[in-house]
Amino acid sequence: MVRIFLPSVRATDARISISGEKAHYLLTVLRCRKGDNLIIFDGSGTFFTAVITEARKQEVIVEILESSPCHLESPLYSILVQGILKGEKMDMVIQKTTELGVNEIVPAVTERSQLRDTKRVVRWRKIAEEASRQSGRSVVPVVHEAVEMKNYLTFSPARRIFPGFIFYEEGGMSLSQAVAEFPVKYPRAISPLVSGGRSKGELFILIGPEGGFTKEEVAYAEERGLSVISLGKRVLRAETAAISAATLVQYLLGDMG
Repeated sequence: MVRIFLPSVRATDARISISGEKAHYLLTVLRCRKGDNLIIFDGSGTFFTAVITEARKQEVIVEILESSPCHLESPLYSILVQGILKGEKMDMVIQKTTELGVNEIVPAVTERSQLRDTKRVVRWRKIAEEASRQSGRSVVPVVHEAVEMKNYLTFSPARRIFPGFIFYEEGGMSLSQAVAEFPVKYPRAISPLVSGGRSKGELFILIGPEGGFTKEEVAYAEERGLSVISLGKRVLRAETAAISAATLVQYLLGDMG
């Protein structure tokens, strides 16, 4: 059945009008017609079954049949802070980490970033939405505006310690060792090993750009509570490291294991 994200839909809606890009997608790409059924996700954990009652050239009218809570997300709430990558590399990271269950993506400007400004956030948000739809997720990850990494770690509201991992190609402990030490290192944080949605707290994953992090950046992140992690002896491309890290974290702490 056709799936579509519509953040504006509400449980009280009986009929809704779909226009713009989403109407074009339904009518031209998917060739939906009157009488076809849809599953509509609001991007916040609710899905609606609906039927198309009218299919016009630039508008689709649907009738909402019922709504239900949707529990398809990992119990781990993860935030990827990714050093901005060039071109399609960043597109790939957005797409694949969305499929893997990341909840927020923060494009970060680092000392070795080859790109220090970007106008691609709108594109990245569309990629995240499409990846969520295709992978069957019930929410769309938040893709933030680009930010200086050090500023993000310094000025994030109401946060002094960042539970999580900074992945560094020049050394660090294994991820499994860091996970084992997590309850000791963060005794006042709610452990990511406890299920139950976002209420258990957030886990941060920091990945560098093409040139990796500097030693100073790693030291600063460590001061902010992040564990320095190695992905092994081989040097991975930045996009490979991001996908690998998201996969391993979901395996050890999320719902892939």
